[in-house]
Amino acid sequence: MPHSLPGERRLLVTWAILMVLTLLSLFGGQVLGEGRGEPLAWWSVALVLVATYYKARQILMIYLNLGASTPVWKGTLRAFLLVTLGLILGGYLLAAYSGG
Repeated sequence: MPHSLPGERRLLVTWAILMVLTLLSLFGGQVLGEGRGEPLAWWSVALVLVATYYKARQILMIYLNLGASTPVWKGTLRAFLLVTLGLILGGYLLAAYSGG
């Protein structure tokens, strides 16, 4: 049961989505604004992590063609992605609120 690769149009649309999500991450991370060395607000961190999740998901599903794989692979890699983002969030919260 062969699966076809994504077409050129789908790859270009995915690329455009990835670019929009990158700009959203830049806005959320306040890279385009004044950098004062202060921790990001919770909404900024949430925005960056949500954009990161969807970017990684698009790359997995479209560019790596995970959409053609079994539900077990999809679920496992999505779970791994969520655990990774959870660790990043935990590290941020630990650093931001440790008082050090």
